[in-house]
Amino acid sequence: MPHLALSAIGPDRPGLVAALTGVLLDHGLNVEDSQGTILRGHFSIALIVAAPDDLERDRLRADLAVAGEKLGLEAIVLQDVDEIEPAAPEPTHLITLYGIDHPGILHAAAQALARDGVDITDLNTRLVEDEGEQPLYALMMEVALPVGGSARELEAEVTALGESEGLEVAVEAL
Repeated sequence: MPHLALSAIGPDRPGLVAALTGVLLDHGLNVEDSQGTILRGHFSIALIVAAPDDLERDRLRADLAVAGEKLGLEAIVLQDVDEIEPAAPEPTHLITLYGIDHPGILHAAAQALARDGVDITDLNTRLVEDEGEQPLYALMMEVALPVGGSARELEAEVTALGESEGLEVAVEAL
């Protein structure tokens, strides 16, 4: 059974998920994995779907384009997924970093984790702005340690990152 990845983004409004999944259902696709959120008023979603062998991809793309136009979506991308990994890495820790916003926080965190072979399994950031205050940046990540990885080393790396970026940090085992 072939698998496809669908991603879409556009101004948030009620009914986006219902409309997109309705098109998928009409074409016999089954949603296996998905992640959606609202980012500063824009809805963003990514789905992995199982498709029937006889799927008419051009018709599906056309129907998604029509739905996207009606919904005011800015982009819809549909592509084949070569291999599905049934056993995704299991998250082992939750990392939270927050502090005064400045460019490069996410990059510094991702780079430090990648250097140690730590896999980011879920990621959320938020900018919290109160009038008259400096914006605060909050970064929350679920991560999976590599085989043989040490929780103590992870905590030391994240603590050093917090110190270099001027951030408060927390590392919790899941």
